[in-house]
Amino acid sequence: MRLIGPKQFIRLLRINYVLARHGLDDIIFATHLLRPFRFLIYFLPWNWFLRDRAPRGARIRRTLEDLGPVFIKFGQMLSTRRDLLPDDIADELQGLQDSVPPFPNETAKRIVEKAFGQSLEELFESFEVSPLASASIAQVHAAQLKSGEAVVLKILRPGIEKIVQRDLKLMFWLAETIEAWIPDARLFFLRDLVDNYREVILGEINLYREAA
Repeated sequence: MRLIGPKQFIRLLRINYVLARHGLDDIIFATHLLRPFRFLIYFLPWNWFLRDRAPRGARIRRTLEDLGPVFIKFGQMLSTRRDLLPDDIADELQGLQDSVPPFPNETAKRIVEKAFGQSLEELFESFEVSPLASASIAQVHAAQLKSGEAVVLKILRPGIEKIVQRDLKLMFWLAETIEAWIPDARLFFLRDLVDNYREVILGEINLYREAA
């Protein structure tokens, strides 16, 4: 089992906080390895005030939404694997929404101009600074070329590549750790799931591949 770096450790602390806030520590303590320590839940201060009382499927969905684009996409992929998930959880994961607030118009403009090495005025007859749609990985803008042709630009969120790589490393570490500590978890091939997901999300942030 590999060690994680400082950035992944800080991210892991954040994940633990989100899990506790949504009351998912009871699911963790329900595993056979930690079941004898389940009573500790009642001594954790955040369970006195912050505990989410919604059904477990809703809590898992909210947790993934709070953890950001990589986990949202992973939840969407898992929602298709009803062989691995109880129906109530799979149903909730199908409700994961990919829509998020757009990043600033000036940021979108700066990204396009840097990519092409020209100003928007030189590149386009018109460019809609307000996006048509905004998702966790990218957002799309309508534009018209100088030739009069209508086009749509898909712009990656700033820093999304680093976020994806950071969370992928952490997800693989978590899968490896779970399989090491809970032998029964190996039946779910968690590392294989993360590897498959890696291919999916890296394909999504490779816009050259998507265009091809």
